Amino acid sequence: MNRPPPNLNDPAELAAYRRELRALVPWVRYTGMALALLGAAIAVLWPQLPGALPLAVIALGFAMMVAAIGIRTRYHARRMRGDA
Repeated sequence: MNRPPPNLNDPAELAAYRRELRALVPWVRYTGMALALLGAAIAVLWPQLPGALPLAVIALGFAMMVAAIGIRTRYHARRMRGDA
């Protein structure tokens, strides 16, 4: 589906494009954020657990957030070329 790139100088098109980007993979972003917060909560609420467990959960959440950023960046580049 080749659509022309959005006109980012037009406020209405810019707002629509921002909504489009936000709707890409929300479950990846939200799950990553939830895992990072869960890892921090585990570290604070259960300090007797091995330190690697909360760090692993935080690292997984961080990796998911970075993946979402990468997906959005690739989509943006394709959309600006008119390929998406």
